[in-house]
Amino acid sequence: MKAIWNNKTIAETKETVKIENNHYFPSDAIKKEFFKPSNTHTHCPWKGEASYFTIEVDGKQNKDAAWYYPNPKPAADAIKNHVAFWKGVEVKE
Repeated sequence: MKAIWNNKTIAETKETVKIENNHYFPSDAIKKEFFKPSNTHTHCPWKGEASYFTIEVDGKQNKDAAWYYPNPKPAADAIKNHVAFWKGVEVKE
């Protein structure tokens, strides 16, 4: 699986964890040079508190386009240390 934004592969792995139609990539599969921490946080009743990254490629930013659960609730333990994408990031095989 690949995550692509602004014509660059920003994450790549052989396996993802798919939950609610989102592919969660292992954190070691993301290309960290494209990810900037964000102050944004949201809450999911069954997964816990999400944190976000802004993606930056070739001078363009995609604010809060990646999210992860640093300390997921037990029901979502499968996505610990994983990152998912939205806001125009293309995920494909």
